Amino acid sequence: MNISDPRFHAAVEAIDAGDIALLNDLLAQHPQLIRDRYISSWDGYFKDPYLIWYIADNPIRNGKLPSNIVDVAHTLVNYVQLEAGDSAAFQLDYTFGLVATGRTPRESGVQLALIDLLIDAGVIPGTGIGAIAHGNLEAASRILERGGTMTLAAAVCLQRTEDIAWLSQRSTTEDKNLALVAAAFYGQANMVASLIGWGAQVNAYPDKASGFHSHATALHQAVYSGSLDTVKTLVEAGADLQLKDRIYHATPLEWIEYMQRENGHLSGKFALIAEYLRR
Repeated sequence: MNISDPRFHAAVEAIDAGDIALLNDLLAQHPQLIRDRYISSWDGYFKDPYLIWYIADNPIRNGKLPSNIVDVAHTLVNYVQLEAGDSAAFQLDYTFGLVATGRTPRESGVQLALIDLLIDAGVIPGTGIGAIAHGNLEAASRILERGGTMTLAAAVCLQRTEDIAWLSQRSTTEDKNLALVAAAFYGQANMVASLIGWGAQVNAYPDKASGFHSHATALHQAVYSGSLDTVKTLVEAGADLQLKDRIYHATPLEWIEYMQRENGHLSGKFALIAEYLRR
């Protein structure tokens, strides 16, 4: 990402290098940097970022974080709380989402520490569904341990048996639909069968506000998981093989065919799913 403002660019480089001394100097001399946004033409979730958003490397720019990134983040949190004014809560909340859903914080071994730091700074933990949707189960567990709200989808993916028992009786149909897609994403065939029995709608798309892959059905997610048992469970329960996802406009079988084109071949489990769907 080419940042035109030299001072903002220098601050981002200091974050990437873990250079707290330089970062402190820049922010002490130019405190407006903590309120500034880099105005870019990009329309994705990282559009017009604040400086603190860069601690998550999400979207991935470097594929790694400096070993002292938690200390770097602590420095930035302090400046946000002192200098950001009305944008402080939004900056911290959004940073939390980037950390919880990011791959680099997890692979760098700092995701949980960053989550703790941001919650200690006043971020409300939420449900952890975003973390679950990106494969960050440890992050989701920490979010719930730190006061997050347990949902049926989270209980299912984290295999919290006691929570599943009571939530399955109290959850709405929309909650069950979300849990079904989440269970399919993780290839939990037995849980998929249970959720259908509890009233989850096999062909439903999750609500967009849920934060969990609202563009695709449970069958799409089961195909992606590589679990033939989960695919069979859904098909036998009435999953529509012709339904298309809402981003790529492809059926579950077309998802596999795309994966095959991209990867050059499919592993045995995906080949078996493709054969099953074609039959």
